[in-house]
Amino acid sequence: MQMLLRRGEKCNSLFQMWFSVHLGARGFDSFLKSGYVSRIRFFGAQPALPRINEISMEPIEIVEADLDRDDHQRSVLELIDAYAAGPLGNGQPLPDRVKKELIPGLRNHPTTLIFLAWYDSRAVGIVFCFIGFSNFAAQPLVHIHDLVVLPQGRGSGVGRKLVAAVERKAREMNCCKVTLEVLENNRRALKVYAAAGFTRATYTEEAGGALFFAKKL
Repeated sequence: MQMLLRRGEKCNSLFQMWFSVHLGARGFDSFLKSGYVSRIRFFGAQPALPRINEISMEPIEIVEADLDRDDHQRSVLELIDAYAAGPLGNGQPLPDRVKKELIPGLRNHPTTLIFLAWYDSRAVGIVFCFIGFSNFAAQPLVHIHDLVVLPQGRGSGVGRKLVAAVERKAREMNCCKVTLEVLENNRRALKVYAAAGFTRATYTEEAGGALFFAKKL
């Protein structure tokens, strides 16, 4: 029995099967209700940080980032660093120079717009935006540059809520549109954007759809 418990979460099903066979259905139910399970549940390996929808239904709060606040600064750095280290980022954490200069750079940039998704006193998502201008409409626009949701926040509507917050802000600013860039293999983000009404930018049928290019300097 100790061997099963020390193996942690992966042995939960074996643990349940063993007691079901030896105690019977009613005996196993009584065992679960006894409170003993709560005392041994974490005898083995500690579980990974649970997803939001596995813990409770506490509300996800979307707030506009205030880069004068230390906790917002830390959250911005932690989230973008996690994104940079992942397979859809640069595949490695941010260099020390970037970590040092990012917050001052964002604060000094005149069009920075950032929203944070908070859950249970911690940031689980972020969207980085910059305000631009449309020559064709003579109105401002908001461009979504990066959208990041930590693994424990995925599947709970965090990305959708962040995008909705950007759209509300854009409407308040009398923007003509919200634009974005997304990697073609980022299927999770593509679903979020499509559900929010985004489509590939096309101005005339003859010209075709817009493409995004970059040249490193």
